[in-house]
Amino acid sequence: MATIKDIAKAAGVSVTTVSRALNGYNDVNEKTRAKIKSIAEELNYSPNAVARSLVKSKTETIGLLVSELSLSGAKDMFTYEIMCGINDSSSEKGYDLILFSTNSAKQKAKSYSQLCRERQVEGVIMQGIKIDDPYLKEVIDSNIPCVLIDVEIEGENVGFVSTDNVFGAQMAVKHLTNLGHRNIAIMNGHNQAVVSQKRLQGYKKQLEEASIAFQEEYVLNGEFLEEKAEKVAYSFLNEHPEVTAIFCASDLMALGVMNAAKRLGIAVPEELSIVGYDNITLAEYVQPQLSTVEQNKYQIGFKAAKLLIDMLEGNKANRKVILDNQLIIRNTTAEPK
Repeated sequence: MATIKDIAKAAGVSVTTVSRALNGYNDVNEKTRAKIKSIAEELNYSPNAVARSLVKSKTETIGLLVSELSLSGAKDMFTYEIMCGINDSSSEKGYDLILFSTNSAKQKAKSYSQLCRERQVEGVIMQGIKIDDPYLKEVIDSNIPCVLIDVEIEGENVGFVSTDNVFGAQMAVKHLTNLGHRNIAIMNGHNQAVVSQKRLQGYKKQLEEASIAFQEEYVLNGEFLEEKAEKVAYSFLNEHPEVTAIFCASDLMALGVMNAAKRLGIAVPEELSIVGYDNITLAEYVQPQLSTVEQNKYQIGFKAAKLLIDMLEGNKANRKVILDNQLIIRNTTAEPK
């Protein structure tokens, strides 16, 4: 494998000149720089990332820290689509990306700054973080730049990217009220997720606008899991035959509700309308096709990496990025009987 010394010898210049030319310093003559780059390509020179980071005092590596990463989440491909956006955005700027997972127990065992130092990342994008997770407070106090996905905190070294979850939920429930539904339940996620709180807020807001009384027993907890949502919906629909529509805070939970309805012999959408959230790939392939609120997962990731790199490079950037979402009407919603 070719080294900087080999390039220096072939170009008839010093090792320092080669290093400075390849690392973009502007005190190298353009003709010399072009010659060095040409020789580097001929020799198939590949810079050593560790050596480069020592020279620059920068690793040019960002981390994606995902909380509770597990196989159960593979079905909705949510994290994967976000990661694709992060990867494309960071590689455009010449940054490497590493993925590491965490959970509440791991966060108590190892601090956020310790983890960043060990992995040699300059900044972090966090996804799936819960309100009571130890890292959330550490991030606010840390000088390591961080971008949170779906947790709305701003600071000198902290920014966030999210979609308008309140309005998204409002759109979903408004679609149901416009169809004539009055008894509408919500299959929400869990209380430690900011998006759950926002989507519940949107649900309540739209009920109020439609002059429908809010009923606490119509708020269900599916923990963003298909199986849990199916179990909860099965009991609920048995006890509340008057409910004609359910808004679900994720598509996976909506699939669980559809399974429960099928087991109970409740026809969708003729007897029960269902709206999901996320517009995962499966939403188009289930029968009937799922009406849902679309979030652009790829753009969430792309914008998160862009914001983090702007912070790392000292560019003035808005620390708050809120993306639009849209209602996709398919075949799981209809007028109540």
